[in-house]
Amino acid sequence: MRTFTYSHYSLLNINCFFRAFAIKSPFPQLHSYRSLLMPVKIGFIGAGGIANAHMNALQVVEDVQIVAIADVIQERAESAAARFLARAYSDYHEMIESEKMDAIYVCVPPFAHEDQEVLAAQKGIHLFVEKPVAVNMDTARRVRDAIMRSDIVTAVGYHWRYGSNTERAREFLRDRQIGMVLGYWMGGFPGVMWWRQMARSGGQMVEQTTHIFDLARYICGDVAEVYAAYANRVSQNIPEFDVYDVGTATLKFETGVVGTISNTCILSVPNTVGLHVIAKDLVVEIHGDLKIIEPGHTEVFTGGSNAMLEENKAFIEAVRTGNTDGIRSTYADALKTLATTLACNESAATGKPVKVKD
Repeated sequence: MRTFTYSHYSLLNINCFFRAFAIKSPFPQLHSYRSLLMPVKIGFIGAGGIANAHMNALQVVEDVQIVAIADVIQERAESAAARFLARAYSDYHEMIESEKMDAIYVCVPPFAHEDQEVLAAQKGIHLFVEKPVAVNMDTARRVRDAIMRSDIVTAVGYHWRYGSNTERAREFLRDRQIGMVLGYWMGGFPGVMWWRQMARSGGQMVEQTTHIFDLARYICGDVAEVYAAYANRVSQNIPEFDVYDVGTATLKFETGVVGTISNTCILSVPNTVGLHVIAKDLVVEIHGDLKIIEPGHTEVFTGGSNAMLEENKAFIEAVRTGNTDGIRSTYADALKTLATTLACNESAATGKPVKVKD
């Protein structure tokens, strides 16, 4: 009788079997032997600034191979692809059809989400999508439904959730009753033309301050209702500028917490970007760094982990193993953040409070 021995290599093959059928592997101890696994093959749709930031992070992650990059600007796709000996495409449809990929990063502006995610989901390709996931709820729901039918791994680029100081703040607040939050994104606007157009970016709340809304949700729970006011105070003469240059939103959370999140894009230098959490005799300020203020005592935690690297590591690990425990923002959850910021836009337009679930 032949005796079967569970060598490391054999167990790794078994792990691959479980991955193929989207079953959680019973051999998590094999993660330390990942160098024996085939590399996770990655494609990119979009080769702009945020895409290159993810590419840089993936260079630090073990056993990852960027095999294809698509961008509407052919030269940009070719330039990015040359760094990784990958293939360049100007049409993502061709890339999805031609390449064998384990996962795709969709790093396009809000208005440019078309059928990229749906096509990937239909082929069983795992998805990392940069925020915001769309510029309207119809597009986002269509993607969500395709993902639910395919059972793929998803992650969205809300990297503030992955910061070690964010986790430290959550742990510190775990047994405290939060009273309110105050959020800020006070800075200037990006130079890309689409950002200053409401129909293409969704405005500052949707495209930029979305990080603060998502951080507030991560700490305080989902938002039930919003009331927002926007204005365009000093940017009327900027060409093709039809977003609002100042805005503030009042939030009612399902947990009973209340808060405000305000933003502006009229500053030439950033003033403050972050979230302040208020509890009894306590202020927790999250700005990348963390400040905890209590009576007679203030503690500051600087630096912290590389949040973008951590979110990429978590996604790749989930793709590799099927274990999604490390992913802190799935597509379905990110859709709730989009709904909250779009509700702010609706409230500002109508002058009335808007329930997020509606």
